[in-house]
Amino acid sequence: MNAPLYGPPDPELDRLLRPLFRAAAPAGGAAVVVIRGDERTVACRGHAVRSTERPVRADTRFELGSVTKTFTGLLLAEMAARGEVGYDDPIDRYLPADAAPGYPQERPITLLHLATHTSGLPRLPDGVLPGQVPRWFTRPYATFGPAHLLRALPRTAVRGTPGAQVRYSNLGCGLLGLLLANAAGQRYDDLLAARVCGPLGLMDTSCGPGREEDAGYRRGRRVPSFRLPALPAAAALRSTADDMLRYLQAHLALDAVPLPERADAAALRTALNEVRRPRTDGRRGGPRICLGWNHRALPAGAAEPRAAGAAGAFVPVSAPTAGAAAGVFGWPAAAGRPVPPVPAASDGAVPDGVGPDGTGSVEAGEVVYHVGAARRSTAFVGFSPRAQVGLAVLAGGQPLRSRALVQSAHETLRVLIAEFGES
Repeated sequence: MNAPLYGPPDPELDRLLRPLFRAAAPAGGAAVVVIRGDERTVACRGHAVRSTERPVRADTRFELGSVTKTFTGLLLAEMAARGEVGYDDPIDRYLPADAAPGYPQERPITLLHLATHTSGLPRLPDGVLPGQVPRWFTRPYATFGPAHLLRALPRTAVRGTPGAQVRYSNLGCGLLGLLLANAAGQRYDDLLAARVCGPLGLMDTSCGPGREEDAGYRRGRRVPSFRLPALPAAAALRSTADDMLRYLQAHLALDAVPLPERADAAALRTALNEVRRPRTDGRRGGPRICLGWNHRALPAGAAEPRAAGAAGAFVPVSAPTAGAAAGVFGWPAAAGRPVPPVPAASDGAVPDGVGPDGTGSVEAGEVVYHVGAARRSTAFVGFSPRAQVGLAVLAGGQPLRSRALVQSAHETLRVLIAEFGES
Protein backbone atom coordinates (compact mmCIF):
# COMPACT_ATOMS: atom_id res chain seq x y z
CA MET A 1 0.00 0.00 0.00
CA ASN A 2 1.29 3.45 -0.91
CA ALA A 3 2.45 5.89 1.76
CA PRO A 4 -0.16 8.54 2.69
CA LEU A 5 -0.13 11.83 0.82
CA TYR A 6 -0.04 14.74 3.27
CA GLY A 7 -0.87 18.23 2.09
CA PRO A 8 -2.92 19.39 -0.93
CA PRO A 9 -4.64 16.47 -2.68
CA ASP A 10 -4.64 16.07 -6.45
CA PRO A 11 -6.84 18.62 -8.29
CA GLU A 12 -9.76 16.26 -8.83
CA LEU A 13 -9.86 15.14 -5.20
CA ASP A 14 -9.36 18.72 -4.07
CA ARG A 15 -12.47 19.72 -6.04
CA LEU A 16 -14.42 16.89 -4.43
CA LEU A 17 -13.37 17.88 -0.91
CA ARG A 18 -14.16 21.59 -1.19
CA PRO A 19 -17.80 21.23 -0.02
CA LEU A 20 -16.56 19.41 3.09
CA PHE A 21 -14.19 22.18 4.07
CA ARG A 22 -16.83 24.81 3.28
CA ALA A 23 -19.33 23.00 5.52
CA ALA A 24 -16.88 22.93 8.44
CA ALA A 25 -17.35 25.77 10.90
CA PRO A 26 -15.31 28.84 9.87
CA ALA A 27 -14.07 29.22 13.45
CA GLY A 28 -12.57 25.72 13.58
CA GLY A 29 -10.13 23.67 11.55
CA ALA A 30 -10.74 20.34 9.84
CA ALA A 31 -8.83 17.22 8.85
CA VAL A 32 -10.06 14.84 6.14
CA VAL A 33 -8.85 11.30 5.42
CA VAL A 34 -9.56 9.62 2.07
CA ILE A 35 -8.75 6.03 1.13
CA ARG A 36 -9.24 4.83 -2.46
CA GLY A 37 -7.77 1.36 -2.80
CA ASP A 38 -4.02 1.77 -2.28
CA GLU A 39 -4.22 5.59 -2.36
CA ARG A 40 -4.36 7.39 0.97
CA THR A 41 -4.67 11.13 1.48
CA VAL A 42 -4.78 13.35 4.57
CA ALA A 43 -5.79 16.97 3.97
CA CYS A 44 -5.98 19.62 6.71
CA ARG A 45 -7.36 23.16 6.75
CA GLY A 46 -7.73 25.94 9.32
CA HIS A 47 -6.40 26.46 12.82
CA ALA A 48 -6.61 24.26 15.90
CA VAL A 49 -5.99 27.25 18.19
CA ARG A 50 -6.87 30.65 16.77
CA SER A 51 -4.94 32.70 19.34
CA THR A 52 -1.64 31.18 18.26
CA GLU A 53 -2.72 30.37 14.69
CA ARG A 54 -1.52 26.82 15.22
CA PRO A 55 -2.70 24.95 12.13
CA VAL A 56 -4.61 21.70 12.12
CA ARG A 57 -2.27 18.82 11.34
CA ALA A 58 -2.58 15.08 10.88
CA ASP A 59 -1.69 14.62 14.56
CA THR A 60 -4.18 17.20 15.94
CA ARG A 61 -6.63 15.49 18.29
CA PHE A 62 -10.39 15.95 17.89
CA GLU A 63 -13.27 14.72 20.04
CA LEU A 64 -14.97 11.80 18.26
CA GLY A 65 -18.34 11.98 20.04
CA SER A 66 -20.50 8.98 19.14
CA VAL A 67 -17.91 7.53 16.76
CA THR A 68 -16.60 6.18 20.08
CA LYS A 69 -19.43 3.62 19.87
CA THR A 70 -17.71 1.90 16.94
CA PHE A 71 -14.66 1.28 19.14
CA THR A 72 -16.88 -0.13 21.89
CA GLY A 73 -18.56 -2.42 19.37
CA LEU A 74 -15.13 -3.61 18.20
CA LEU A 75 -14.11 -4.25 21.82
CA LEU A 76 -17.25 -6.34 22.36
CA ALA A 77 -16.54 -8.39 19.21
CA GLU A 78 -12.90 -8.90 20.25
CA MET A 79 -13.85 -10.15 23.70
CA ALA A 80 -16.56 -12.38 22.21
CA ALA A 81 -14.01 -13.86 19.79
CA ARG A 82 -11.80 -14.70 22.77
CA GLY A 83 -14.73 -16.36 24.53
CA GLU A 84 -14.56 -13.94 27.46
CA VAL A 85 -18.13 -12.74 26.93
CA GLY A 86 -21.05 -13.79 24.76
CA TYR A 87 -23.31 -11.59 22.65
CA ASP A 88 -26.34 -13.13 24.36
CA ASP A 89 -25.00 -12.75 27.89
CA PRO A 90 -27.55 -10.96 30.12
CA ILE A 91 -26.29 -7.65 31.47
CA ASP A 92 -27.08 -8.75 35.04
CA ARG A 93 -24.09 -11.09 34.85
CA TYR A 94 -21.69 -8.15 34.91
CA LEU A 95 -23.59 -5.81 37.25
CA PRO A 96 -23.87 -5.66 41.04
CA ALA A 97 -26.98 -7.47 42.24
CA ASP A 98 -28.83 -4.27 43.16
CA ALA A 99 -27.90 -2.28 40.03
CA ALA A 100 -29.92 -3.90 37.23
CA PRO A 101 -32.59 -1.78 35.49
CA GLY A 102 -36.20 -2.85 35.77
CA TYR A 103 -37.46 -4.98 32.86
CA PRO A 104 -39.34 -8.25 32.30
CA GLN A 105 -36.94 -10.99 33.36
CA GLU A 106 -38.31 -13.50 30.84
CA ARG A 107 -36.46 -11.58 28.07
CA PRO A 108 -33.28 -10.16 29.58
CA ILE A 109 -31.27 -7.33 28.08
CA THR A 110 -28.12 -8.76 26.49
CA LEU A 111 -24.78 -7.28 25.49
CA LEU A 112 -25.89 -7.45 21.84
CA HIS A 113 -28.99 -5.40 22.66
CA LEU A 114 -26.78 -2.68 24.13
CA ALA A 115 -24.51 -2.64 21.06
CA THR A 116 -27.42 -2.40 18.61
CA HIS A 117 -29.65 0.11 20.47
CA THR A 118 -32.36 -2.52 20.95
CA SER A 119 -32.21 -2.72 24.76
CA GLY A 120 -35.18 -0.41 25.37
CA LEU A 121 -33.05 1.76 27.66
CA PRO A 122 -33.57 5.53 27.37
CA ARG A 123 -31.12 7.89 25.70
CA LEU A 124 -29.59 9.07 29.00
CA PRO A 125 -29.55 7.75 32.60
CA ASP A 126 -32.27 8.74 35.01
CA GLY A 127 -31.35 11.91 36.89
CA VAL A 128 -28.61 13.14 34.57
CA LEU A 129 -30.57 15.93 32.83
CA PRO A 130 -31.23 18.19 35.88
CA GLY A 131 -27.51 18.30 36.61
CA GLN A 132 -26.72 19.34 33.04
CA VAL A 133 -28.56 22.65 33.05
CA PRO A 134 -26.07 24.86 34.96
CA ARG A 135 -23.19 23.57 32.81
CA TRP A 136 -25.00 23.08 29.48
CA PHE A 137 -22.51 25.16 27.46
CA THR A 138 -19.40 23.96 29.31
CA ARG A 139 -19.20 20.42 30.72
CA PRO A 140 -22.78 19.20 31.24
CA TYR A 141 -21.94 15.59 32.20
CA ALA A 142 -18.68 16.12 34.10
CA THR A 143 -20.16 15.56 37.58
CA PHE A 144 -22.12 12.39 36.70
CA GLY A 145 -19.77 9.51 37.48
CA PRO A 146 -19.91 5.69 37.52
CA ALA A 147 -21.31 5.63 41.07
CA HIS A 148 -24.18 7.90 39.98
CA LEU A 149 -24.84 5.56 37.04
CA LEU A 150 -25.08 2.45 39.21
CA ARG A 151 -27.50 4.22 41.56
CA ALA A 152 -29.61 5.41 38.61
CA LEU A 153 -29.92 2.06 36.81
CA PRO A 154 -32.51 0.48 39.17
CA ARG A 155 -34.74 3.53 38.64
CA THR A 156 -34.36 3.36 34.86
CA ALA A 157 -37.45 2.13 33.04
CA VAL A 158 -37.11 -0.10 29.98
CA ARG A 159 -39.44 0.67 27.07
CA GLY A 160 -40.93 -2.37 25.40
CA THR A 161 -39.34 -5.78 25.03
CA PRO A 162 -35.54 -5.95 24.72
CA GLY A 163 -34.61 -6.76 21.13
CA ALA A 164 -37.91 -5.59 19.65
CA GLN A 165 -37.09 -2.10 18.37
CA VAL A 166 -34.20 0.26 17.72
CA ARG A 167 -34.14 3.23 20.09
CA TYR A 168 -30.87 5.12 20.11
CA SER A 169 -29.37 4.99 23.59
CA ASN A 170 -26.16 6.60 24.76
CA LEU A 171 -26.87 4.96 28.10
CA GLY A 172 -26.95 1.53 26.47
CA CYS A 173 -23.60 1.84 24.73
CA GLY A 174 -21.99 3.52 27.72
CA LEU A 175 -23.28 0.73 29.95
CA LEU A 176 -21.84 -1.82 27.51
CA GLY A 177 -18.37 -0.36 28.03
CA LEU A 178 -18.79 -0.58 31.80
CA LEU A 179 -19.89 -4.22 31.59
CA LEU A 180 -16.96 -5.18 29.33
CA ALA A 181 -14.61 -3.48 31.77
CA ASN A 182 -16.18 -5.40 34.65
CA ALA A 183 -15.83 -8.69 32.74
CA ALA A 184 -12.13 -8.03 32.08
CA GLY A 185 -11.34 -6.48 35.46
CA GLN A 186 -9.93 -3.32 33.87
CA ARG A 187 -10.99 0.29 33.35
CA TYR A 188 -12.64 0.89 29.98
CA ASP A 189 -9.93 3.14 28.56
CA ASP A 190 -7.15 0.76 29.70
CA LEU A 191 -9.00 -2.21 28.22
CA LEU A 192 -9.58 -0.41 24.92
CA ALA A 193 -5.91 0.57 24.73
CA ALA A 194 -4.79 -3.02 25.35
CA ARG A 195 -7.24 -4.79 23.03
CA VAL A 196 -7.92 -2.30 20.20
CA CYS A 197 -5.92 0.92 20.08
CA GLY A 198 -2.53 -0.57 20.95
CA PRO A 199 -2.65 -3.50 18.49
CA LEU A 200 -3.92 -1.23 15.68
CA GLY A 201 -1.23 1.37 16.35
CA LEU A 202 -3.68 4.10 17.36
CA MET A 203 -1.23 5.82 19.67
CA ASP A 204 -3.12 9.13 19.92
CA THR A 205 -6.60 7.69 20.50
CA SER A 206 -7.81 7.73 24.11
CA CYS A 207 -10.53 9.06 26.40
CA GLY A 208 -8.51 11.68 28.23
CA PRO A 209 -7.33 15.08 26.99
CA GLY A 210 -3.92 15.04 25.34
CA ARG A 211 -1.47 17.12 23.38
CA GLU A 212 -2.25 19.22 20.34
CA GLU A 213 -6.05 19.13 20.73
CA ASP A 214 -8.37 21.17 18.55
CA ALA A 215 -9.65 23.90 20.84
CA GLY A 216 -13.16 24.38 19.51
CA TYR A 217 -14.99 27.70 19.76
CA ARG A 218 -18.50 28.92 20.40
CA ARG A 219 -19.36 32.57 19.77
CA GLY A 220 -15.68 33.38 19.70
CA ARG A 221 -14.87 31.69 23.02
CA ARG A 222 -13.00 28.47 23.56
CA VAL A 223 -15.17 25.52 24.55
CA PRO A 224 -13.96 23.26 27.40
CA SER A 225 -13.03 19.70 26.53
CA PHE A 226 -15.81 17.13 26.75
CA ARG A 227 -15.94 14.93 29.86
CA LEU A 228 -18.16 11.90 30.33
CA PRO A 229 -16.95 9.96 33.39
CA ALA A 230 -20.03 7.73 33.69
CA LEU A 231 -20.31 6.70 30.03
CA PRO A 232 -16.90 6.99 28.32
CA ALA A 233 -17.74 4.09 25.98
CA ALA A 234 -20.54 6.17 24.41
CA ALA A 235 -18.72 9.34 23.38
CA ALA A 236 -15.47 10.12 25.21
CA LEU A 237 -12.72 9.23 22.72
CA ARG A 238 -10.34 11.70 21.07
CA SER A 239 -8.32 10.84 18.00
CA THR A 240 -6.31 12.21 15.07
CA ALA A 241 -6.48 12.02 11.30
CA ASP A 242 -3.42 9.75 11.32
CA ASP A 243 -5.11 7.32 13.71
CA MET A 244 -8.42 7.40 11.83
CA LEU A 245 -6.50 6.52 8.67
CA ARG A 246 -5.19 3.38 10.34
CA TYR A 247 -8.63 2.66 11.83
CA LEU A 248 -10.27 2.84 8.41
CA GLN A 249 -7.52 0.73 6.83
CA ALA A 250 -8.06 -2.01 9.41
CA HIS A 251 -11.79 -2.16 8.61
CA LEU A 252 -11.24 -2.17 4.85
CA ALA A 253 -8.52 -4.83 4.71
CA LEU A 254 -7.41 -7.05 7.56
CA ASP A 255 -3.79 -7.12 6.38
CA ALA A 256 -3.54 -3.34 5.86
CA VAL A 257 -2.48 -2.71 9.48
CA PRO A 258 0.10 -5.21 10.75
CA LEU A 259 -0.96 -6.68 14.08
CA PRO A 260 1.50 -7.81 16.75
CA GLU A 261 2.55 -11.44 16.31
CA ARG A 262 0.77 -12.93 19.27
CA ALA A 263 -1.83 -15.60 19.83
CA ASP A 264 -4.72 -13.23 20.53
CA ALA A 265 -4.28 -11.22 17.29
CA ALA A 266 -6.71 -13.62 15.60
CA ALA A 267 -9.48 -12.40 17.91
CA LEU A 268 -9.08 -8.82 16.68
CA ARG A 269 -9.07 -9.94 13.05
CA THR A 270 -12.32 -11.83 13.63
CA ALA A 271 -13.78 -8.82 15.42
CA LEU A 272 -13.01 -6.48 12.51
CA ASN A 273 -15.15 -8.71 10.30
CA GLU A 274 -17.92 -9.07 12.85
CA VAL A 275 -18.51 -5.37 13.55
CA ARG A 276 -19.76 -4.53 10.06
CA ARG A 277 -22.37 -7.30 9.89
CA PRO A 278 -25.91 -5.83 10.19
CA ARG A 279 -27.82 -7.10 13.21
CA THR A 280 -31.14 -5.29 12.58
CA ASP A 281 -33.07 -4.50 9.44
CA GLY A 282 -33.78 -0.95 8.33
CA ARG A 283 -37.29 0.52 8.52
CA ARG A 284 -38.72 3.89 7.52
CA GLY A 285 -35.65 4.47 5.37
CA GLY A 286 -33.34 4.13 8.35
CA PRO A 287 -30.02 2.30 8.47
CA ARG A 288 -29.40 -1.24 9.61
CA ILE A 289 -27.46 -1.41 12.87
CA CYS A 290 -24.19 -3.31 13.17
CA LEU A 291 -21.95 -3.52 16.25
CA GLY A 292 -21.62 0.20 16.81
CA TRP A 293 -21.85 1.05 13.10
CA ASN A 294 -24.76 2.01 10.82
CA HIS A 295 -25.16 0.25 7.47
CA ARG A 296 -26.89 1.34 4.28
CA ALA A 297 -27.15 -0.34 0.90
CA LEU A 298 -26.22 1.84 -2.06
CA PRO A 299 -28.74 1.71 -4.91
CA ALA A 300 -27.27 1.85 -8.39
CA GLY A 301 -26.54 5.41 -9.52
CA ALA A 302 -27.19 6.97 -6.11
CA ALA A 303 -23.75 8.51 -5.90
CA GLU A 304 -23.48 10.01 -9.37
CA PRO A 305 -22.98 13.79 -9.64
CA ARG A 306 -26.02 15.77 -10.78
CA ALA A 307 -24.10 17.38 -13.61
CA ALA A 308 -20.65 16.73 -14.97
CA GLY A 309 -18.15 19.37 -13.93
CA ALA A 310 -20.42 20.94 -11.30
CA ALA A 311 -18.21 21.11 -8.23
CA GLY A 312 -20.02 20.05 -5.12
CA ALA A 313 -23.31 19.30 -6.94
CA PHE A 314 -24.28 15.88 -5.69
CA VAL A 315 -27.47 13.95 -5.26
CA PRO A 316 -28.63 14.80 -1.71
CA VAL A 317 -28.58 12.17 0.98
CA SER A 318 -30.97 12.28 3.88
CA ALA A 319 -28.98 13.23 6.96
CA PRO A 320 -29.87 11.37 10.15
CA THR A 321 -32.54 13.09 12.17
CA ALA A 322 -31.11 15.06 15.08
CA GLY A 323 -32.63 14.52 18.48
CA ALA A 324 -32.48 16.58 21.63
CA ALA A 325 -28.95 15.46 22.40
CA ALA A 326 -27.64 15.49 18.83
CA GLY A 327 -25.18 18.28 19.54
CA VAL A 328 -23.75 16.31 22.45
CA PHE A 329 -23.37 12.66 21.47
CA GLY A 330 -24.33 12.26 17.81
CA TRP A 331 -27.24 11.17 15.68
CA PRO A 332 -30.01 8.80 16.75
CA ALA A 333 -30.77 5.75 14.66
CA ALA A 334 -34.07 5.17 12.95
CA ALA A 335 -36.51 2.60 14.27
CA GLY A 336 -36.01 -0.99 13.17
CA ARG A 337 -36.37 -4.56 14.29
CA PRO A 338 -33.81 -7.32 14.81
CA VAL A 339 -33.11 -9.89 12.11
CA PRO A 340 -31.13 -13.11 12.28
CA PRO A 341 -27.40 -12.59 11.80
CA VAL A 342 -26.14 -12.82 8.23
CA PRO A 343 -24.56 -16.24 7.72
CA ALA A 344 -20.78 -15.92 7.85
CA ALA A 345 -18.10 -17.70 5.92
CA SER A 346 -15.43 -19.69 7.76
CA ASP A 347 -13.24 -16.58 8.05
CA GLY A 348 -16.11 -14.49 9.43
CA ALA A 349 -16.72 -12.56 6.20
CA VAL A 350 -20.16 -12.16 4.66
CA PRO A 351 -20.32 -14.59 1.74
CA ASP A 352 -20.58 -13.31 -1.84
CA GLY A 353 -24.14 -13.17 -3.08
CA VAL A 354 -25.59 -12.69 0.40
CA GLY A 355 -26.98 -9.25 1.14
CA PRO A 356 -26.75 -7.52 4.49
CA ASP A 357 -30.22 -8.72 5.44
CA GLY A 358 -29.50 -12.30 4.36
CA THR A 359 -31.96 -12.13 1.44
CA GLY A 360 -29.66 -11.63 -1.55
CA SER A 361 -26.86 -9.55 -2.98
CA VAL A 362 -26.70 -5.76 -2.86
CA GLU A 363 -26.12 -4.67 -6.43
CA ALA A 364 -24.17 -1.48 -5.90
CA GLY A 365 -22.43 -2.23 -2.62
CA GLU A 366 -22.83 -0.89 0.86
CA VAL A 367 -21.74 1.90 3.17
CA VAL A 368 -20.83 1.46 6.83
CA TYR A 369 -20.62 4.69 8.80
CA HIS A 370 -21.08 6.59 12.04
CA VAL A 371 -21.37 10.23 13.05
CA GLY A 372 -20.33 11.95 16.25
CA ALA A 373 -20.95 15.47 17.53
CA ALA A 374 -19.38 16.72 20.74
CA ARG A 375 -19.15 20.22 22.20
CA ARG A 376 -15.93 21.02 20.38
CA SER A 377 -16.06 19.06 17.16
CA THR A 378 -17.94 16.89 14.69
CA ALA A 379 -16.72 13.55 13.32
CA PHE A 380 -17.81 11.37 10.40
CA VAL A 381 -16.27 8.00 9.57
CA GLY A 382 -17.54 5.82 6.71
CA PHE A 383 -16.32 3.17 4.32
CA SER A 384 -17.36 0.74 1.62
CA PRO A 385 -15.78 -2.71 1.98
CA ARG A 386 -16.59 -3.68 -1.60
CA ALA A 387 -15.31 -0.48 -3.22
CA GLN A 388 -12.32 -0.24 -0.84
CA VAL A 389 -13.11 3.42 -0.21
CA GLY A 390 -13.04 5.17 3.14
CA LEU A 391 -13.62 8.71 4.41
CA ALA A 392 -13.03 10.28 7.82
CA VAL A 393 -13.82 13.91 8.64
CA LEU A 394 -12.76 15.60 11.89
CA ALA A 395 -13.90 19.21 12.23
CA GLY A 396 -13.74 21.70 15.08
CA GLY A 397 -16.15 24.50 15.76
CA GLN A 398 -19.82 24.81 16.58
CA PRO A 399 -21.87 21.59 16.61
CA LEU A 400 -24.87 23.53 15.26
CA ARG A 401 -23.20 23.24 11.85
CA SER A 402 -23.03 19.46 12.17
CA ARG A 403 -26.01 18.80 9.87
CA ALA A 404 -24.43 20.53 6.89
CA LEU A 405 -21.08 18.85 7.50
CA VAL A 406 -22.59 15.38 7.90
CA GLN A 407 -24.70 15.86 4.78
CA SER A 408 -21.61 16.88 2.82
CA ALA A 409 -19.64 13.92 4.19
CA HIS A 410 -22.33 11.44 3.10
CA GLU A 411 -22.43 12.97 -0.38
CA THR A 412 -18.66 12.99 -0.70
CA LEU A 413 -18.37 9.35 0.33
CA ARG A 414 -21.00 8.27 -2.16
CA VAL A 415 -19.31 10.09 -5.00
CA LEU A 416 -15.90 8.68 -4.03
CA ILE A 417 -17.40 5.19 -4.16
CA ALA A 418 -19.01 5.80 -7.54
CA GLU A 419 -15.96 7.37 -9.16
CA PHE A 420 -13.39 4.94 -7.76
CA GLY A 421 -15.60 1.95 -8.44
CA GLU A 422 -15.82 2.92 -12.11
CA SER A 423 -12.07 3.55 -12.52
